Amino acid sequence: MRRFLGVDAGGTKVHALIVDGQGQVLGQGIVFGNGNHQTGKQEAEDNIRSACEQALVTACLQREDIDFAFFGLAGADRAPDFEILNPMIAALKFKRYKIVCDTMIAMRAGTRDASGVVIISGTGSNCAARNKDGAELDYGGFGYMFGDGHGSGTDLAIHAFRAVVRAWDERGPATMLTELVLKHTSSMSVEEIFEDILYGRKSLPLDLGKLVFEAAAAGDALSIRILEQEGTEFGNAANALIRRMNMQEDVFDVVLGGSVFSKSTSRHMIDAIEREVKRVAPHTNFVRVEMDPVVGAVMSAMDCASHHINDAVYNQLHQIKFL
Repeated sequence: MRRFLGVDAGGTKVHALIVDGQGQVLGQGIVFGNGNHQTGKQEAEDNIRSACEQALVTACLQREDIDFAFFGLAGADRAPDFEILNPMIAALKFKRYKIVCDTMIAMRAGTRDASGVVIISGTGSNCAARNKDGAELDYGGFGYMFGDGHGSGTDLAIHAFRAVVRAWDERGPATMLTELVLKHTSSMSVEEIFEDILYGRKSLPLDLGKLVFEAAAAGDALSIRILEQEGTEFGNAANALIRRMNMQEDVFDVVLGGSVFSKSTSRHMIDAIEREVKRVAPHTNFVRVEMDPVVGAVMSAMDCASHHINDAVYNQLHQIKFL
C-alpha cells in the first residue's frame, strides 16, 4: 500500500493529512497555531512537527511508511527562507519530501492537473504558476511597495475608505459606498469616521472590501471601476508568469482561491481577470478552489511519487471534508 503525507502550514493553523493510494484518509493532525517561520521559527517548527506526528499516530504509521511527504508552507518564498526551511523539514526524517509555498497547494487543490496558475485573494494576495515541465514561479505577498497587494481584502478595504473620503471632500464622485461604510462602522458622518481613523481612535475595518462587491452588484459605477482595475492587475500578474513560463499556448486552469473570491457577490473582478488573461493565454479555464489546500498537498505528494490520480482517486479525494 502506498501512503502520502500532505502538510498545509499557515499563520494560524498547521494541518497534516495522510492518505493511501486510493485517496482514503488514514490519519490527520491539526495544530491551531503559527506555521510560518517568518513570524516565529521555533513555534512553526514545533507546530509542523506536532501535526505530522499526530497524523502518523492516528494512521498507525512510522515515517518510513510514507512514500512521499509534501509541505505547502506559508513564508516559503525566497532563497533565504529555504535556508531555514530545508534543515527544518529534513529534521523530520521523511525519506522523500518537497517544500513549496502554500500558494502552490491551493492551486493543486483547484485543478485536476499538476500544472496551472493560481491567484489568491484573501487578507493579502499573490499569484503563482507551475508549467507542464514542473517549473514553478510566483509573485506577491510582500505588499504594495514590492509591486503587489492589488485585489486583496486589505487593498479593497482601503479603496472603499478612500472612495468615501474623496466623495465627502468632493475630490471624487458620489458613491453608494458612503452609506454602506457609515452603516458598517456605525458612524454618524464621514467626518466622524475620518477623524476616528486619522487620530487612531479606530482602525480601518479590513472587511470593508466586501462592501465594494455589494455596491458594484447594485450598479455603483465607482465600485465597478475599482473591481475591474484590481482584476486587470491580477490578470497582469498572471500573464507575466504565463509569459515567463512559456505557457501561452497551453491548456490549463487558472485557479481562484482565498476568501475574497469565495465570498464575492459580483463578478466584475473575476470577469476582468478572465478578459486580461485570455488576451495572452486563450486556452485557459477559470475555476474556484473547492477542496481544502491540504488535499492539494497530498495530491502534490502523489504527483511527485508518479502516482496516477485517476477519476476514482480524484473523486475520493474530492469527498474529503473537514470541520
